[in-house]
Amino acid sequence: MAFSSDSVQVFLAVLDHGSFSAAARSLGRVPSAVSMAIAQLEAELDLSLFDRSGREPRATDAARALEPQARLLASQLRQLRAHALSLHQGLERRLALAIAPELMSAGWAPPLAVLAREFPSLEVEVLSAPQADALRLLHEGGVDLALVFERAHLDEREAFQGLGSEMLVAVLSPSHELAVQARGQLRLEDLIDVRQIVVASRDGTHIDPRFVIARQIWRTDSQLAALGLVQSGLGWTYLPRALVHPLVAAGSLVEIAFDNVSNQLRLWVDMVWSRERPLGLGAQRYIALMRQVRPNPAGD
Repeated sequence: MAFSSDSVQVFLAVLDHGSFSAAARSLGRVPSAVSMAIAQLEAELDLSLFDRSGREPRATDAARALEPQARLLASQLRQLRAHALSLHQGLERRLALAIAPELMSAGWAPPLAVLAREFPSLEVEVLSAPQADALRLLHEGGVDLALVFERAHLDEREAFQGLGSEMLVAVLSPSHELAVQARGQLRLEDLIDVRQIVVASRDGTHIDPRFVIARQIWRTDSQLAALGLVQSGLGWTYLPRALVHPLVAAGSLVEIAFDNVSNQLRLWVDMVWSRERPLGLGAQRYIALMRQVRPNPAGD
């Protein structure tokens, strides 16, 4: 059979890295072994996959036509290996979680207390990361689980468990010039020209469009930094109701009451993990515990 797990891996490595030598480095092999594997695959398929007339091999139309199915097969093989490993996987040494900043006030901590009692030797690491960064860490293997908002599109690499919803509300400082209007005379479109504080990925390229209204935005990767900027009167933002409720009650924040729409933004919350790596007992138990609680106990 022409395509095997090894030949698919080599084929995709050459496509991804653009040369036999770079592909060999990524696979921990010598270039001649990669070149030989591609030549053997071409012979078995009776197809030319790479044009070698130039300095570096260039993928042919046949190779590009085979690429989508090869990537699907590689993903399925990784998932199969992960499933097989999970059948005899014991308790992992460490459980790493990445949590979107807007969900840091959600109910993810109490289940960890239960987990600590059941598995006292388990190390736990909790990271706060904007959603795009949290998912990137998940796919790169930096974390085991990501607590994030629902994604616009499904990713075949991901499995997830829905956990209810989180309520975000628009707030600003009582010292802001629009604070009086914010109590009921503002329309949503009035904020288009008012600076907005947005939590975004660390490279600044990934911003959830559901959160963006204004033309001018300031970015931060920290929910607490966003809160500090808003309390200083530098703009408005969406923050979890569970977080801002005591601040609004104390008068240090104003919850914007729009005249034409609700200021509440309800988003569904998911626990996401990779289908390409096995979940340890701790991760599996934590997912089960999270299903038993709402992520926003004070968010309604």
